[in-house]
Amino acid sequence: MSLQTALVVTSISAPNDALRRLAEVSLERSWRFYLIGDERSPRDFALRGCEFYSLERQRGAGLGFAETCPVRHYARKNIGYLLALREGAEVIVETDDDNMPLADFARDRRRVAMAPRVEKAGWLNVYRYYSDLAIWPRGLPLDAVQRAAPALGEALEVDCPIQQGLADDNPDVDAVYRLLLPLPVQFRRGIQVALGAGSWCPFNSQNTTWFRDAFPLLYLPAYCSFRMTDIWRSLVAQRIAWEYGWSVLFHDASVRQDRNEHDLMKDFADEVPGYLQNRRIAGLLEGLSLSGAREAMGENLRICYEALAGEGIVGRQELALLGAWLQDLKEMGLKQ
Repeated sequence: MSLQTALVVTSISAPNDALRRLAEVSLERSWRFYLIGDERSPRDFALRGCEFYSLERQRGAGLGFAETCPVRHYARKNIGYLLALREGAEVIVETDDDNMPLADFARDRRRVAMAPRVEKAGWLNVYRYYSDLAIWPRGLPLDAVQRAAPALGEALEVDCPIQQGLADDNPDVDAVYRLLLPLPVQFRRGIQVALGAGSWCPFNSQNTTWFRDAFPLLYLPAYCSFRMTDIWRSLVAQRIAWEYGWSVLFHDASVRQDRNEHDLMKDFADEVPGYLQNRRIAGLLEGLSLSGAREAMGENLRICYEALAGEGIVGRQELALLGAWLQDLKEMGLKQ
């Protein structure tokens, strides 16, 4: 019997082809599908197989975080994670409303993977294992794009409570790539890579699986650039994962992105903090003294975000919002 799985998406769209297919998958697999709306979401949103949470419904859900999180922000997706957790999810799968699930998206998720593990590699362009193109994930420092990726060794049994899937056609690349280089892209199949301690690669919130032990690390910061919220989350999550001996798994594409309309120059401006700060953030996080005790995960998060706020990388308001997140987790009895 598979673990209870929840699917979490945030959207201001009316039901579209991707959302309808996600709802169908959820019905087929008995997943709970939480769709988190915002101010511009349709008031009459309805889709069989999907539980839509308007702002009003979010605020009535009994979550302190829902009362304090700013509106018109992707970080309201955190509310979906909390709802799924409160209702017993053991696995959370997240994606976006412009990602069409491929056949493999509906598979059972397993925390322990057979994959080669890459440790102490510094900044690593994981996309090099999946394509011969000069392509890189959003958030990778530009001076790391051309670095050679280490050769992969023998597959091992690796504990991976955070797993990042790729996206075909219009993958999660940054505005520099989109402005200058070709799309669509099809990635190689049948490849898994686990990144362990000392290896950095940003991962996103577009096709990502989380197992319960790692749920506190789902936290998306709100007081930063929209284009960096999931990227900076990924750096914090990777750093804390090292304390527990966990690896982050990257696997081949299980969605195809038909990207929503974007202003690429605005995306570029919103990504500038990452181009300038991501190496600094990694160095800052590496220098922190964290704990590998299971009950210290919440404190590890506080330490990381206090360091980021202290350097002006996220706003000071982030600390109160993180406090609301951790309080909700505590009230649900999640060990953190």
